[in-house]
Amino acid sequence: MTDFLWETSVLIDAMKARPIGTGLPGGINGISIDSRTVEPGDAFFAIAGDRFDGHDFLTNARKAGAALHIVSERRLPALGRLQAPMLVVDDVLAALGRLAEAARARSKAQIVAVTGSVGKTTTKEALRHGLAANGASVHASAASFNNHWGVPLSLARLPAETRYAVFEIGMNHPGEIRPLVKLVRPHVAIVTLIAAAHLGHFRDLDEIADAKAEIFEGLVTGGTAIVNADDPKSVKLASIARSVGVSKVSTFGEANGADFRLTDFEASADGATMIAEIAGTTVSVDLAMSGRHFAQNTLAVLGAASLMGADVEAVAAELAGWQPVKGRGQRYHLPMPSGGEIQLFDDSYNANPASMRAAIATLAQARLGEDGRRIAVLGDMKELGGHSHDLHAGLADPLREAGVSRLFLVGEEIAPLAQALAEDDMTVSMHASPKEAQESLLTDMRAGDAILVKASRSIGLESVVEALVSRFPPPAKLDVPPAPIQTAEEAAEPQNDDEQPENPTR
Repeated sequence: MTDFLWETSVLIDAMKARPIGTGLPGGINGISIDSRTVEPGDAFFAIAGDRFDGHDFLTNARKAGAALHIVSERRLPALGRLQAPMLVVDDVLAALGRLAEAARARSKAQIVAVTGSVGKTTTKEALRHGLAANGASVHASAASFNNHWGVPLSLARLPAETRYAVFEIGMNHPGEIRPLVKLVRPHVAIVTLIAAAHLGHFRDLDEIADAKAEIFEGLVTGGTAIVNADDPKSVKLASIARSVGVSKVSTFGEANGADFRLTDFEASADGATMIAEIAGTTVSVDLAMSGRHFAQNTLAVLGAASLMGADVEAVAAELAGWQPVKGRGQRYHLPMPSGGEIQLFDDSYNANPASMRAAIATLAQARLGEDGRRIAVLGDMKELGGHSHDLHAGLADPLREAGVSRLFLVGEEIAPLAQALAEDDMTVSMHASPKEAQESLLTDMRAGDAILVKASRSIGLESVVEALVSRFPPPAKLDVPPAPIQTAEEAAEPQNDDEQPENPTR
């Protein structure tokens, strides 16, 4: 049994590569496409992207400890006297795809793939966490590595002996999921929800559903599609699944007849308790988040776990108290210098109308301190096309129902929301930048407040969260575990809301 992720001889065969140079290693420990994330013993894949070409950073990768360099035949003459063990291929990204195919072929893992308009990453991370119950080995795609390079990279990194593997697959145009899911070939494919995300690229929700349903085309024979019974598009999704040969379609939700059904949900200011029927087993989970949408995601996780043969009760126990990752619903208690605290809900990673409404509903559940208020710092929702005006203005009613009394708005597309609230008692201010909103918020906020921060990622509202957490450091014990250190690959993701990172190689 080798300790390598990949033996070099297997890499050569899988990628149809030509070895050159001296000192070829016996194998590699990991794979990187970003010279800033290379660890000693890794293979560095010099992918040529839109912004950077990895061939320009081979020396950096070598200095960082890369044991092997995967390079393009076309670029080889320009590499000069680079003294490094190399595998030469026709196209580096295509070679990574071939290695991903080899990883899937050798794997005996139970594999689940996740897509949807909202909740993909949270569901993927909950699966990663829950399936690790009782020490099971789990591999999952990092961050939102869900596109044409992220999925092959995540799959190529799959260790041979992994028991469960979880892959997120995203899209913002038709046809993007199909080739990726055919690489992954999952045993279970989840569509979390069809919602008004990326409407700038689609005519309507039916077209979005068609694109998301491509995930069913890659299911292995006998695999199961999981759709949200509470989603109006669930019937359409199930029909598409059956039309492409999927015989097993399961549902999750609160609707009568759902295979994985939420039977009770009780929210509080500090979390929620959910009870569900999962394949004949009644399970209870104490959630650290009060939003009902987190319970929906958890149903999908428990259902997928049951289909993959995991111990559902153990998975439920593992999920108790689990928190979402940075920017996707984290909650901080920030002490104020004069006493008391504010609650900060960091949902700054992305936004679309469905996730906005869910986050506002979570803010409505927050327990306020004396004289506290519900405050929202919201920014543009991108990629809504001609629907943008109405969908932004449509957030007025959820804000009213949540009892929000102070609203800071950042961007241009969100201006219709200010207009929709013009006759309300709510105090609304427009800001040209996150910095401007941050300065106004710092002047206005007080102990007892609960503050939600949310926008499409391109607006950059994470800087508001970072400023508040830096200025008012939370105590050592948070509502959430410390955020993982951001890798350079994550940092290089483009600032948009489609969760489709381009190649960050450098």
